[in-house]
Amino acid sequence: MSESTATDRPADAVGTSQYLTFCLGEEEYGLEILRVQEIKGYSRITPLPNTPPEVKGVMNLRGAVVPIIDLRTKLGLRETEYDRFTVIIVVTVGKRIIGLVVDAVSDVLNVSASEAVPTPEFGGGLDTSFMSGMARIGERLVTLLNIEHLVGNVSSTASLAV
Repeated sequence: MSESTATDRPADAVGTSQYLTFCLGEEEYGLEILRVQEIKGYSRITPLPNTPPEVKGVMNLRGAVVPIIDLRTKLGLRETEYDRFTVIIVVTVGKRIIGLVVDAVSDVLNVSASEAVPTPEFGGGLDTSFMSGMARIGERLVTLLNIEHLVGNVSSTASLAV
């Protein structure tokens, strides 16, 4: 799918980081691969009352109750029907395990230091702390997410509701 995949370069290449990439609509995002515990097909989620709209509920993952966050809602994107490509990426954030609903998983991407660029400055108090940077892969730009900033507050809220 991409011009730079896990098989293109050695995994231990100096200055290279690996990201799991996924789609939300037409846009591509990346999470540090070391944060990813597993990828699951979309399955039943138990809704919780009094949680933010992005918290879809919780699921039972081998005996652990895991909060589930819809990244489309969290990032202010238009909601869409879940389909056969919709997956839950189970990630580790600090000591918490959280599930992230995304449209589809794309690839594992090796990003070299020369391909990574800092988050652009937007000014006007726009919060971009959830972005750790951008990756230039050929003509594509992949938004690299800072998972702690993206779901840190939501995971605390969801765990209080459980």
